[in-house]
Amino acid sequence: MSLETEEARPRKRLGERLVEREIVDQDQVTIALIEQQKTGKMIGQALVDLGFVTEEVMRDFLGETLGRGSIDLASIVPDADAIGMISKQLAQRHRVFPVTYDTDEKKLVLAMTDIYDVMVLDRINANVSQDVVLRPVLATESDISAAIDQFYGYEMSVDGILKEVQTGIVDYESLDDIGEEYSRPIVRLVDALLSDAVKRGASDIHFEPQLSFLRLRYRIDGVMLQIRSLHKDYWPAVSVRLKVMAGLNIAESRVPQDGRISLRVGGRTVDFRISVLPTQHGENIVLRVLDREKGLLSLDDLNLAPDNVDKLKLLMSRPEGIILVTGPTGSGKTTTLYSMLNFLNSISVNIMTLEDPIEYHVDMIRQTAVSEGSKLDFADGIRSIMRQDPDIILVGEIRDRETAEMAFRAAMTGHRVFTTLHTNSAIRALPRLRDIGITSGVLSGNIIGIVGQRLVRVLCESCKSSREPEQFETIILGEDEPFELYESNGCDRCSGIGFRGRSLVMEVLMMNEQLDELIAREETIQEFRKHARSEQFLTMSEDGLRLVRQGKTTIEELSRVVDLTTGLV
Repeated sequence: MSLETEEARPRKRLGERLVEREIVDQDQVTIALIEQQKTGKMIGQALVDLGFVTEEVMRDFLGETLGRGSIDLASIVPDADAIGMISKQLAQRHRVFPVTYDTDEKKLVLAMTDIYDVMVLDRINANVSQDVVLRPVLATESDISAAIDQFYGYEMSVDGILKEVQTGIVDYESLDDIGEEYSRPIVRLVDALLSDAVKRGASDIHFEPQLSFLRLRYRIDGVMLQIRSLHKDYWPAVSVRLKVMAGLNIAESRVPQDGRISLRVGGRTVDFRISVLPTQHGENIVLRVLDREKGLLSLDDLNLAPDNVDKLKLLMSRPEGIILVTGPTGSGKTTTLYSMLNFLNSISVNIMTLEDPIEYHVDMIRQTAVSEGSKLDFADGIRSIMRQDPDIILVGEIRDRETAEMAFRAAMTGHRVFTTLHTNSAIRALPRLRDIGITSGVLSGNIIGIVGQRLVRVLCESCKSSREPEQFETIILGEDEPFELYESNGCDRCSGIGFRGRSLVMEVLMMNEQLDELIAREETIQEFRKHARSEQFLTMSEDGLRLVRQGKTTIEELSRVVDLTTGLV
């Protein structure tokens, strides 16, 4: 079809196209139109703000139907790498703004007023490296001008900002009132540190005041790494800035405080859960990075063994009962639970959660935060939720007898309950529940399945190398034929660590009548394990050794999180 014929046809409104694709319904479009009249927002933005559709879904839809993507530049955290690739003069001349640069894929996201302007794209390409891929996204001319004025003319790298703070040299004459906040180096320093942590894939950021300096550490792939040390004089201003961003009391430094920060980093929304704790040398601040893009994964994206995926789907198909996900703190239990809920999430089921705190916001799921401030605990929360006609209930954690009893009561009244428990393995969840005070009669017949899991670091594909296995490794792996193992080396892509990313190792215990009978008779763990093994129950260590054989991790890394001396017989 020619362009002229396409343009001659009457164009459908965005809301009509969204309804046709069943992304939203007509009632939601009507509400968004009313909101549009009140606020002047575009219909797409109104639908996103009302929570009827996620920003990612809206952008994908626009990209598919109109060949366009869009970005709100007013709330982004600047990317120093991206800004350094294009000069201010070039950005002003062609009305473009570099949003973010992915060093791995060498992709530069570029905000433009006209993403089809080939001449502008050619000129930008001529001024950056030839192997850089440009990804244009739509933005208004006023937003681009404001972003250029706000972010150009300031040092954006952490090292540059620290040098600026030390020297006190800031060229205020080159700055205007629009970027007034960014004239303060501490504001840019905190933003740069948070952005740097997200780009490195950190799960936690630790600001640790010592006697004479401030230590900054990131937790990356489950391991703490020291990033840098700063002079102690920086800490008062940095801590105040973090508190202001989280809406905490800056005048209070003697009691713990908790809050939340939300920023646009790399073109996406990233939340930070902040915890402030008074210590000997000042307030210790830890931020948990809640990156929705990484936290909300589908079951297929978890990279599980096919057998484990099939087992999880079978567990979730059961109409009532409890599914327990076990493991220590930081083993990915919440991510697994959300992946399971996403698999089940639809307009035909009512899913409700009790969390402490809410880590990721999911459409169509009713989420409730449990806290001392709200005077709502897990047990009371379950009682209230059961009056809300739920089909599926997620309880963040079973911590005490009352919570456990209420969770099992919900399961016995025809609900599916998902929850977590701190135990070393799936099978050991049973004695743990008995210790809490749940009788064997209640346990038997009400548990659908128990999942045990850990997270192991994955070898960097850019620098890993093969080697011959040692004798003890052939014994652990049970291999008779010659084979190769891989080891870490370290390169620029993995910051010299040798590992990049993590993968789940999992064991899935599916309950049946025989296992329920063993629970009712209060048989020993050994008898329970023996029967489970006779029904092809695979342990976490066996699942982890699968990753070793595939060259994805090492035996040393696996032994850091899984006991390889048990469960192999």
